[in-house]
Amino acid sequence: MENNSNITTTIIETINTILGNLFSSIDNKLYEVLDDITFISPDIMNDSYFEKILGTSGTNGLLLIANSLLFGFILYYAVKYLFSHFTYNQVESPNQFVLKCIIFCICINFSYFIIEQLLNITSLISLSIREIGEILFNKNICFAELILNINTIISIDTSSIDVFSLDGIIKATLTMSLLSLVFTYSFRYIMVKIFVLLAPFAFLSLLLQNTSWFFKAWARNLFSLLFIQIIVSIVLLILFSMDYSSEDLITKFIYIGAIHSLIRANSFVREFIGGVSTTFAQNVNNFFKK
Repeated sequence: MENNSNITTTIIETINTILGNLFSSIDNKLYEVLDDITFISPDIMNDSYFEKILGTSGTNGLLLIANSLLFGFILYYAVKYLFSHFTYNQVESPNQFVLKCIIFCICINFSYFIIEQLLNITSLISLSIREIGEILFNKNICFAELILNINTIISIDTSSIDVFSLDGIIKATLTMSLLSLVFTYSFRYIMVKIFVLLAPFAFLSLLLQNTSWFFKAWARNLFSLLFIQIIVSIVLLILFSMDYSSEDLITKFIYIGAIHSLIRANSFVREFIGGVSTTFAQNVNNFFKK
């Protein structure tokens, strides 16, 4: 009987040690990366390989493809306008089409500059919100500081954690939720890059009424992806503004609720303005359902 008890104790201690090391490793290394991938700035475009894909002028990269398609659109309009004299279908006037060509040709070739300014505006708004918190609370409003806050206030020592206690379960829940958050915002980071690359083609699609839907879908999705970091900044500001007590159980559940709201931020934005889903768990579930 005593041997069984010793075996059980050894197993529990081993599990606690393994999970304690895992949680400590995640806390120390992972969440600084989370700040970088969540708060996107124009620096996302300052990658040498990414710049080569984008194109530095209208004669290389994706800009070359977009400018080539522009001539294809012009040819399509010319043929359609020619046949309209035989079929009596209504087509927009050549003057109007030429004016649109000039405007959207400029937009195509300066599309990455336009996107860079949009990224800059979004970054400045989210940074301003976080700076308000830094001034008011004398803390960096970021995920790295949030993890430190959670471990300090909830009083969990990852070196001697007991995953079979309430605090251990809460710590495990928070860590797994934050890990899901890393996957979710990593996916969002990649999606933003994809929509940046599609910018010239989105402006090109405005040239014809039949393809203008592409620009609307692109703009809605890109705006929703960027708007998420403003929501995240507000949630972090609210978290740091609350007065917590380490003895209060409600504090621990508020943190879990806040982290869940950060995971669900994309869903909230989608309900308001639409856009692509970047929730990692939801995308995994949809994959296995197929």
